[in-house]
Amino acid sequence: MIMLQMVHYVYIILISVILLIIFLKKDAVLPCLIAILITAYVFTHSFLKSIQVLFNSIVISGREFIEIIVIIALLNSMSKVLKDMGADELIIKPLKKFMTNSSTSFFVLGITMLLVSWIIWPTPAVAFIGAIMVPAAVESGLPAVWAAVCLSLFGNGAALSSDYFIQAAPAITARTAGADNPFDIIKATVPFWIIMSVSTIAVAYYIMKKELKITNYYASNSNKKKDEVIKAGLGTKFIAFLTPVSFLIDMFFIYKYKLKGGNATALIGGTSIIIMVCASIIKYNLKNSLNHVRKYIVEGFIFGIKVFAPIIIISAFFFLGSKETASVIFQAEVNGFLTDIGIYISNKIPLNKISAVIMQTGISALLGVGGSGFAGLPLVGTLAQVFNKAIGINKYKIASLGQIITIWIGGGTIIPWSVVPIAAVCDVEPFELARRNIIPILIGIIITVIFSIVLV
Repeated sequence: MIMLQMVHYVYIILISVILLIIFLKKDAVLPCLIAILITAYVFTHSFLKSIQVLFNSIVISGREFIEIIVIIALLNSMSKVLKDMGADELIIKPLKKFMTNSSTSFFVLGITMLLVSWIIWPTPAVAFIGAIMVPAAVESGLPAVWAAVCLSLFGNGAALSSDYFIQAAPAITARTAGADNPFDIIKATVPFWIIMSVSTIAVAYYIMKKELKITNYYASNSNKKKDEVIKAGLGTKFIAFLTPVSFLIDMFFIYKYKLKGGNATALIGGTSIIIMVCASIIKYNLKNSLNHVRKYIVEGFIFGIKVFAPIIIISAFFFLGSKETASVIFQAEVNGFLTDIGIYISNKIPLNKISAVIMQTGISALLGVGGSGFAGLPLVGTLAQVFNKAIGINKYKIASLGQIITIWIGGGTIIPWSVVPIAAVCDVEPFELARRNIIPILIGIIITVIFSIVLV
């Protein structure tokens, strides 16, 4: 039986304050540092240990993000040399006929992201699509921030919450929900996924068109590269051919050998290094490329650290709520404050069909706030079994609802530090991207919950 202590109430209050600060478009780095100290002191009752927890939380947060920092740095290095030699213009030229305005670009970019993410997952998909398609979309009149919104909603939202091909998410949910086959969860997920995805993306598209009409973005940006004549040598044309072909080959290997997570990202990252080196040698010759490769690497890592520095601090506070990271940070047995709160709530509220749906939604959202959609799935599945035994509700459907909500919130859409890869690729502020996603996703969740009461 979970009993909430003072630290749980303090943690929830601090989360509410920090989310309010982020919503008001204020910098949350200092509040998060203070919040870590306060939480640590309430838990340990030692100022000395609290200082150590402050440092440990930042270190653990940095470790969690190091892979993403490196891939973003390497992709940035590659994109810089491609731009310097003019290869980027050659790469996006064939795509322009499919991206004639903001609307077509939004859906072409989004559907491509959805399909590729289903096959190789969103993080490597962002690397592939961001390097090739985002520049073409932006040039057609789609603002960079809305290109980022598109990638996050179609990839980290629609694709990741369903995960129909790789089936990592349904497998985790099924295992803890007592399902013999992940397909039971996949089948139950379809109606929730359609409602959530369609409503969220439709609202986002409506807001985008309304904003573009007010700002007249396309009129003010359409002449930047209009009718630009590209004069490229044989080396530039070779790199322009090599880059998309290399990433397409990566996609094939990722699908063929079922590479997941870090393995898939590593393949994309290694490919970007090879392309960057080849492009540098072709542009500057072998001798001069020695200095230029170093310069591009340094610039890439400066960009990566610049983007991630505040995110590492902010996420350090939220990692206190996750069992996997909290135990390492405190160097003690900690279940994770958010996990404790979720279990406590489920044990205290009287159960019926409506309360079960509302509780599953609320707890799933709470788990997603921790910034990792997958970390909350075991609890989502466990709660589904609890609800099934208590009131006979369909455990597959209620577990599927929890999976959709948890991943849509925590998978990389509205939590600022989880949208960093997409924000970095599109060169926009993570907090600005997260703010643009909040209203469509909240409306999507409300609509999904209303339908869920009928569907379960």
